[in-house]
Amino acid sequence: MTEILTVEDLRVRFTVHGGSFEAVRGLNFALNAGETLAVVGESGSGKSQAFMAMMGLVARNGSASGTVMFGGRDLLSLTPSQLNEVRGREIAMIFQDPMTSLNPAMKIGAQMAEVLTEHQGTDRRAAWKAAVEMLDRVGIPEAVSRANSYPHELSGGMRQRVMIGMALMCQPKVLIADEPTTALDVTVQAQMLELFKTLCRETGTSLVLITHDLGVVAGIADRMMVMYAGEAVETGAVDDLFYDPRHPYLKGLIQSTPSPDERKSYLTPIAGMPPNLTRLPPGCPFAPRCAWKMPICETTAPVLLPFGAGRARACHFDGPLVSVESAS
Repeated sequence: MTEILTVEDLRVRFTVHGGSFEAVRGLNFALNAGETLAVVGESGSGKSQAFMAMMGLVARNGSASGTVMFGGRDLLSLTPSQLNEVRGREIAMIFQDPMTSLNPAMKIGAQMAEVLTEHQGTDRRAAWKAAVEMLDRVGIPEAVSRANSYPHELSGGMRQRVMIGMALMCQPKVLIADEPTTALDVTVQAQMLELFKTLCRETGTSLVLITHDLGVVAGIADRMMVMYAGEAVETGAVDDLFYDPRHPYLKGLIQSTPSPDERKSYLTPIAGMPPNLTRLPPGCPFAPRCAWKMPICETTAPVLLPFGAGRARACHFDGPLVSVESAS
Protein backbone atom coordinates (compact mmCIF):
# COMPACT_ATOMS: atom_id res chain seq x y z
CA MET A 1 0.00 0.00 0.00
CA THR A 2 1.07 3.59 -0.64
CA GLU A 3 2.02 5.66 2.39
CA ILE A 4 0.30 9.03 2.24
CA LEU A 5 1.48 10.38 5.62
CA THR A 6 4.74 9.41 7.33
CA VAL A 7 5.60 10.51 10.86
CA GLU A 8 9.08 10.12 12.34
CA ASP A 9 10.22 10.96 15.88
CA LEU A 10 7.35 13.40 16.48
CA ARG A 11 7.71 15.20 19.80
CA VAL A 12 5.39 17.82 21.27
CA ARG A 13 6.73 19.77 24.24
CA PHE A 14 4.89 22.22 26.47
CA THR A 15 6.42 24.83 28.74
CA VAL A 16 4.53 25.24 31.99
CA HIS A 17 5.14 27.03 35.26
CA GLY A 18 8.27 25.57 36.76
CA GLY A 19 9.49 23.62 33.74
CA SER A 20 8.41 21.68 30.67
CA PHE A 21 7.21 18.22 29.61
CA GLU A 22 6.70 16.17 26.45
CA ALA A 23 3.08 15.28 25.69
CA VAL A 24 4.19 13.26 22.63
CA ARG A 25 7.49 11.40 22.87
CA GLY A 26 9.12 10.05 19.73
CA LEU A 27 6.04 8.94 17.80
CA ASN A 28 6.60 6.97 14.56
CA PHE A 29 3.88 5.68 12.23
CA ALA A 30 2.59 5.77 8.65
CA LEU A 31 -0.91 6.21 7.22
CA ASN A 32 -1.70 4.38 4.00
CA ALA A 33 -3.85 5.75 1.21
CA GLY A 34 -7.51 4.83 1.62
CA GLU A 35 -7.17 3.17 5.03
CA THR A 36 -8.71 3.97 8.40
CA LEU A 37 -6.29 4.21 11.32
CA ALA A 38 -7.70 4.29 14.85
CA VAL A 39 -5.57 6.03 17.48
CA VAL A 40 -6.61 4.79 20.92
CA GLY A 41 -5.69 5.77 24.47
CA GLU A 42 -6.90 7.34 27.69
CA SER A 43 -7.21 11.08 28.09
CA GLY A 44 -3.74 12.59 28.33
CA SER A 45 -2.09 9.86 26.22
CA GLY A 46 -1.02 12.42 23.61
CA LYS A 47 -3.19 11.18 20.77
CA SER A 48 -4.92 14.50 20.09
CA GLN A 49 -1.81 16.62 20.63
CA ALA A 50 0.10 14.58 18.06
CA PHE A 51 -2.36 15.43 15.31
CA MET A 52 -2.89 19.00 16.45
CA ALA A 53 0.88 19.41 16.04
CA MET A 54 0.76 18.03 12.50
CA MET A 55 -1.92 20.59 11.64
CA GLY A 56 0.09 23.45 13.15
CA LEU A 57 -2.44 23.90 15.96
CA VAL A 58 -0.21 23.49 19.01
CA ALA A 59 -0.96 25.93 21.86
CA ARG A 60 1.26 28.98 22.28
CA ASN A 61 3.25 27.35 25.07
CA GLY A 62 3.95 24.29 22.93
CA SER A 63 6.37 23.29 20.18
CA ALA A 64 6.74 20.32 17.86
CA SER A 65 9.79 18.60 16.39
CA GLY A 66 10.46 15.62 14.15
CA THR A 67 9.18 15.12 10.60
CA VAL A 68 5.66 14.75 9.22
CA MET A 69 5.94 14.01 5.51
CA PHE A 70 2.86 14.62 3.37
CA GLY A 71 2.90 15.15 -0.38
CA GLY A 72 6.69 15.39 -0.41
CA ARG A 73 6.73 18.18 2.20
CA ASP A 74 7.46 18.23 5.91
CA LEU A 75 4.38 19.79 7.50
CA LEU A 76 6.36 20.86 10.56
CA SER A 77 8.65 23.02 8.40
CA LEU A 78 5.87 24.89 6.56
CA THR A 79 5.04 28.53 7.20
CA PRO A 80 1.54 29.41 8.49
CA SER A 81 0.45 30.50 5.00
CA GLN A 82 1.76 27.26 3.48
CA LEU A 83 -0.05 25.25 6.14
CA ASN A 84 -3.28 27.09 5.37
CA GLU A 85 -3.04 25.77 1.81
CA VAL A 86 -2.89 22.22 3.16
CA ARG A 87 -5.49 22.51 5.93
CA GLY A 88 -9.01 22.02 4.68
CA ARG A 89 -7.97 21.33 1.10
CA GLU A 90 -5.72 18.28 1.55
CA ILE A 91 -6.00 17.47 5.27
CA ALA A 92 -9.18 18.22 7.20
CA MET A 93 -9.94 17.83 10.90
CA ILE A 94 -13.21 17.30 12.79
CA PHE A 95 -13.37 18.09 16.49
CA GLN A 96 -15.43 16.58 19.30
CA ASP A 97 -17.83 19.46 19.88
CA PRO A 98 -19.17 21.02 16.66
CA MET A 99 -20.57 24.01 18.57
CA THR A 100 -17.02 25.19 19.26
CA SER A 101 -16.10 24.82 15.58
CA LEU A 102 -19.17 26.30 13.89
CA ASN A 103 -19.72 30.07 13.79
CA PRO A 104 -22.97 30.70 15.71
CA ALA A 105 -23.62 33.89 13.73
CA MET A 106 -23.35 32.33 10.24
CA LYS A 107 -25.84 30.16 8.44
CA ILE A 108 -24.80 26.55 7.93
CA GLY A 109 -24.79 26.81 4.15
CA ALA A 110 -22.61 29.91 4.20
CA GLN A 111 -20.04 28.25 6.44
CA MET A 112 -19.85 25.19 4.22
CA ALA A 113 -19.69 27.25 1.04
CA GLU A 114 -16.86 29.31 2.52
CA VAL A 115 -14.64 26.20 2.50
CA LEU A 116 -14.82 26.10 -1.30
CA THR A 117 -14.56 29.84 -1.88
CA GLU A 118 -11.49 30.10 0.36
CA HIS A 119 -9.62 26.94 -0.64
CA GLN A 120 -10.63 26.46 -4.26
CA GLY A 121 -11.77 29.90 -5.41
CA THR A 122 -15.26 28.64 -6.27
CA ASP A 123 -17.82 31.37 -6.90
CA ARG A 124 -20.44 31.82 -4.19
CA ARG A 125 -23.42 30.50 -6.12
CA ALA A 126 -21.68 27.29 -7.10
CA ALA A 127 -20.26 26.90 -3.59
CA TRP A 128 -23.73 27.30 -2.05
CA LYS A 129 -25.13 24.68 -4.40
CA ALA A 130 -22.31 22.30 -3.47
CA ALA A 131 -23.00 22.93 0.23
CA VAL A 132 -26.67 22.00 -0.15
CA GLU A 133 -25.70 18.87 -2.07
CA MET A 134 -23.27 17.88 0.66
CA LEU A 135 -25.90 18.39 3.37
CA ASP A 136 -28.15 16.02 1.48
CA ARG A 137 -25.26 13.59 1.04
CA VAL A 138 -24.54 13.41 4.77
CA GLY A 139 -28.17 12.60 5.46
CA ILE A 140 -29.61 15.91 6.64
CA PRO A 141 -33.29 16.15 5.62
CA GLU A 142 -34.63 19.26 3.89
CA ALA A 143 -31.11 20.31 2.95
CA VAL A 144 -32.13 23.62 1.36
CA SER A 145 -33.95 24.69 4.51
CA ARG A 146 -31.15 23.50 6.80
CA ALA A 147 -28.57 25.40 4.77
CA ASN A 148 -30.40 28.56 5.85
CA SER A 149 -30.39 27.51 9.52
CA TYR A 150 -27.98 28.60 12.26
CA PRO A 151 -26.00 26.02 14.28
CA HIS A 152 -28.16 26.35 17.40
CA GLU A 153 -31.22 25.34 15.37
CA LEU A 154 -29.77 21.89 14.66
CA SER A 155 -29.47 18.87 16.95
CA GLY A 156 -26.09 17.60 18.09
CA GLY A 157 -26.20 14.77 15.58
CA MET A 158 -27.05 17.13 12.74
CA ARG A 159 -24.28 19.53 13.71
CA GLN A 160 -21.79 16.67 13.63
CA ARG A 161 -23.08 15.71 10.17
CA VAL A 162 -22.49 19.31 9.10
CA MET A 163 -18.90 19.11 10.37
CA ILE A 164 -18.31 15.88 8.45
CA GLY A 165 -19.74 17.41 5.30
CA MET A 166 -17.71 20.58 5.74
CA ALA A 167 -14.51 18.58 6.20
CA LEU A 168 -15.19 16.64 2.99
CA MET A 169 -16.15 19.62 0.81
CA CYS A 170 -12.70 19.76 -0.79
CA GLN A 171 -12.36 15.95 -0.88
CA PRO A 172 -9.19 15.95 1.27
CA LYS A 173 -6.69 13.13 1.08
CA VAL A 174 -6.68 12.76 4.88
CA LEU A 175 -9.52 13.31 7.35
CA ILE A 176 -8.67 13.47 11.07
CA ALA A 177 -11.65 12.92 13.38
CA ASP A 178 -10.93 13.72 17.04
CA GLU A 179 -13.47 11.98 19.31
CA PRO A 180 -16.23 12.75 16.78
CA THR A 181 -18.97 10.67 18.43
CA THR A 182 -18.30 11.16 22.15
CA ALA A 183 -21.11 13.70 22.73
CA LEU A 184 -23.68 11.68 20.77
CA ASP A 185 -26.06 8.96 21.93
CA VAL A 186 -25.38 5.38 20.89
CA THR A 187 -27.85 5.32 18.00
CA VAL A 188 -26.47 8.51 16.47
CA GLN A 189 -22.90 7.25 17.05
CA ALA A 190 -23.63 4.22 14.89
CA GLN A 191 -25.08 6.44 12.17
CA MET A 192 -22.03 8.72 12.22
CA LEU A 193 -19.58 5.80 11.97
CA GLU A 194 -21.46 4.32 9.04
CA LEU A 195 -21.43 7.74 7.39
CA PHE A 196 -17.66 8.00 7.86
CA LYS A 197 -17.15 4.58 6.27
CA THR A 198 -19.38 5.33 3.30
CA LEU A 199 -18.05 8.79 2.49
CA CYS A 200 -14.38 7.87 2.92
CA ARG A 201 -14.85 4.83 0.71
CA GLU A 202 -16.55 6.92 -1.97
CA THR A 203 -13.94 9.68 -1.94
CA GLY A 204 -10.85 7.53 -1.29
CA THR A 205 -10.05 9.64 1.76
CA SER A 206 -7.76 8.19 4.44
CA LEU A 207 -9.33 8.47 7.90
CA VAL A 208 -7.61 8.91 11.25
CA LEU A 209 -10.07 8.23 14.08
CA ILE A 210 -8.88 9.46 17.48
CA THR A 211 -10.85 7.89 20.31
CA HIS A 212 -10.75 6.37 23.79
CA ASP A 213 -13.69 4.09 22.95
CA LEU A 214 -12.68 0.64 21.69
CA GLY A 215 -16.28 -0.04 20.72
CA VAL A 216 -16.03 2.70 18.11
CA VAL A 217 -12.89 1.19 16.62
CA ALA A 218 -14.11 -2.35 15.95
CA GLY A 219 -16.52 -1.63 13.14
CA ILE A 220 -14.64 1.01 11.18
CA ALA A 221 -10.83 0.83 11.43
CA ASP A 222 -8.32 -1.21 9.45
CA ARG A 223 -5.35 -0.65 11.76
CA MET A 224 -4.96 0.58 15.31
CA MET A 225 -2.25 2.47 17.17
CA VAL A 226 -2.49 2.35 20.96
CA MET A 227 -0.90 5.27 22.82
CA TYR A 228 0.11 5.61 26.45
CA ALA A 229 2.00 8.49 28.11
CA GLY A 230 2.79 10.11 24.78
CA GLU A 231 4.11 6.98 23.04
CA ALA A 232 2.80 4.23 20.77
CA VAL A 233 2.83 0.98 22.76
CA GLU A 234 1.18 -1.38 20.26
CA THR A 235 0.24 -1.21 16.57
CA GLY A 236 -1.27 -3.60 14.07
CA ALA A 237 -4.42 -4.74 12.29
CA VAL A 238 -7.55 -4.14 14.36
CA ASP A 239 -8.68 -7.77 14.40
CA ASP A 240 -5.24 -8.98 15.48
CA LEU A 241 -5.06 -6.51 18.36
CA PHE A 242 -8.59 -7.22 19.58
CA TYR A 243 -8.28 -11.00 19.55
CA ASP A 244 -4.65 -11.24 20.60
CA PRO A 245 -3.44 -8.12 22.48
CA ARG A 246 0.28 -8.27 23.22
CA HIS A 247 0.73 -5.17 25.39
CA PRO A 248 -0.61 -5.20 28.97
CA TYR A 249 -2.16 -1.77 28.52
CA LEU A 250 -4.25 -2.85 25.53
CA LYS A 251 -5.14 -6.07 27.36
CA GLY A 252 -6.37 -3.92 30.24
CA LEU A 253 -8.41 -1.66 27.94
CA ILE A 254 -10.13 -4.67 26.39
CA GLN A 255 -10.87 -6.27 29.78
CA SER A 256 -12.44 -3.03 30.99
CA THR A 257 -14.68 -2.62 27.92
CA PRO A 258 -18.20 -4.12 27.75
CA SER A 259 -18.70 -6.55 24.87
CA PRO A 260 -22.06 -7.68 23.42
CA ASP A 261 -20.40 -10.91 22.25
CA GLU A 262 -19.10 -11.93 25.67
CA ARG A 263 -20.99 -12.25 28.92
CA LYS A 264 -19.13 -10.69 31.80
CA SER A 265 -20.33 -10.66 35.39
CA TYR A 266 -18.08 -7.65 35.99
CA LEU A 267 -15.49 -5.53 34.21
CA THR A 268 -11.84 -5.44 35.26
CA PRO A 269 -10.55 -1.87 35.45
CA ILE A 270 -6.91 -0.95 34.96
CA ALA A 271 -5.43 -0.30 38.40
CA GLY A 272 -3.95 3.10 39.25
CA MET A 273 -3.87 6.30 37.25
CA PRO A 274 -2.01 7.46 34.12
CA PRO A 275 1.42 8.92 34.96
CA ASN A 276 2.19 12.58 35.48
CA LEU A 277 4.07 13.52 32.31
CA THR A 278 6.23 15.98 34.25
CA ARG A 279 7.44 13.14 36.52
CA LEU A 280 7.54 9.94 34.49
CA PRO A 281 8.97 6.80 36.12
CA PRO A 282 12.51 5.84 35.01
CA GLY A 283 11.49 2.65 33.19
CA CYS A 284 8.25 1.73 31.44
CA PRO A 285 5.55 4.39 32.03
CA PHE A 286 2.93 1.66 32.44
CA ALA A 287 4.95 -0.39 34.97
CA PRO A 288 3.24 1.03 38.11
CA ARG A 289 -0.14 -0.20 36.77
CA CYS A 290 1.03 -3.43 35.10
CA ALA A 291 0.16 -6.92 36.37
CA TRP A 292 2.99 -8.42 34.30
CA LYS A 293 5.84 -6.08 35.24
CA MET A 294 9.34 -7.44 35.80
CA PRO A 295 12.39 -5.81 37.47
CA ILE A 296 13.66 -4.52 34.10
CA CYS A 297 10.38 -2.68 33.56
CA GLU A 298 11.13 -0.35 36.47
CA THR A 299 14.56 0.66 35.18
CA THR A 300 14.55 0.43 31.36
CA ALA A 301 11.95 1.88 29.01
CA PRO A 302 10.89 -0.58 26.29
CA VAL A 303 11.16 0.32 22.59
CA LEU A 304 8.42 -0.21 19.99
CA LEU A 305 9.66 -3.19 17.96
CA PRO A 306 8.03 -5.29 15.21
CA PHE A 307 7.29 -8.93 16.00
CA GLY A 308 5.65 -10.16 12.79
CA ALA A 309 2.41 -9.90 10.80
CA GLY A 310 2.69 -6.12 10.58
CA ARG A 311 2.53 -5.73 14.35
CA ALA A 312 4.76 -3.97 16.85
CA ARG A 313 4.77 -3.43 20.61
CA ALA A 314 6.81 -1.75 23.33
CA CYS A 315 7.00 -4.29 26.15
CA HIS A 316 9.66 -6.37 27.92
CA PHE A 317 7.22 -9.16 28.82
CA ASP A 318 7.20 -11.85 26.13
CA GLY A 319 4.80 -14.42 27.53
CA PRO A 320 1.04 -14.93 27.10
CA LEU A 321 -1.16 -12.27 28.67
CA VAL A 322 -3.49 -14.35 30.77
CA SER A 323 -6.29 -12.68 32.71
CA VAL A 324 -5.36 -10.04 35.25
CA GLU A 325 -6.80 -12.17 38.01
CA SER A 326 -4.40 -15.01 37.11
CA ALA A 327 -1.43 -12.69 36.71
CA SER A 328 -1.87 -10.82 39.95
